Amino acid sequence: MTSRFSRRWVSCTHNECQNSPSQTAEHGVNPLSSTPGIDNSPAHAFPAALVAALREARHIVLLSGAGVSAESGVPTFRDAMTGLWSRFDPTELATPEAFERDPELVWGWYEWRRMRALQAQPNPAHLAIAVMSDHLPQLTLVTQNVDDLHERAGSDIVIHLHGSLHQPRCATCGRPHEFPDEIPNEPEGGRRLPPPRCTRCRGLIRPGVVWFGESLPEGAFYQAQEAAENCDLLISVGTYSLVYPAAGLPHLAKAHGSQLIQINPQPTNLDGHATWNVTGAAGQILPALVAAAWEIDPCAVPPRRPARLR
Repeated sequence: MTSRFSRRWVSCTHNECQNSPSQTAEHGVNPLSSTPGIDNSPAHAFPAALVAALREARHIVLLSGAGVSAESGVPTFRDAMTGLWSRFDPTELATPEAFERDPELVWGWYEWRRMRALQAQPNPAHLAIAVMSDHLPQLTLVTQNVDDLHERAGSDIVIHLHGSLHQPRCATCGRPHEFPDEIPNEPEGGRRLPPPRCTRCRGLIRPGVVWFGESLPEGAFYQAQEAAENCDLLISVGTYSLVYPAAGLPHLAKAHGSQLIQINPQPTNLDGHATWNVTGAAGQILPALVAAAWEIDPCAVPPRRPARLR
């Protein structure tokens, strides 16, 4: 029979905690008892060993998924199927074949998604990650999200495993395409929209995301894989660990000796493998973890200058 914290469940939900006061006193610390600006209730009490692992880590890999952006109001992949696109399965639009067959439909969908992403603002989870990097020897941020919220929160280097809505390229020659600075003004219900043409070869400009049937960007995945092999702590947040090869990164890190922290509102495939499972929203848990480890409120730190997409 395993001990109470052999799986180290830390169940933190909005304004309540499933850990009893005796569990908190015996196994954890309340990191926020004297931290201004953050909820000081026992809902955010973490095991002391978890806080120590975060504070003492030499290299952290943070893997973020759709749940982090969803807290900013960015529609998830399937939630984006509204209006004009409601009669389509997203897998029918997110393929090279779909773009070749009907480029105006696909481009219109991605421009609507880019508009929604640019209208959103970084949430406390994005800010906490940016602040966390200031207190660690090394943090490698790997995201499955295709928005730029991490960059706008101030994270300097972000590995986009699934590409970016903001880095389109020519479908023919691969030349990068620059978007204007303005946020697209698309109708809420969506519309068909002709893609721009490449200034070099006149080919169609395609979204800079990874479609079904395409490989991940080789350089991005190599960097993520190398970081996972060399970190001493991996934090998986806002992802259900279903989409490979990204879902394999925590297992790779663990195989090389890393501890794992998982932050998610619901159970995932990673539950039985994580050193600590923290149940709750990323925007609540990550700021509380930063406060626990370094006694600062990441939401009170002066805003950073947004980083540029790389």
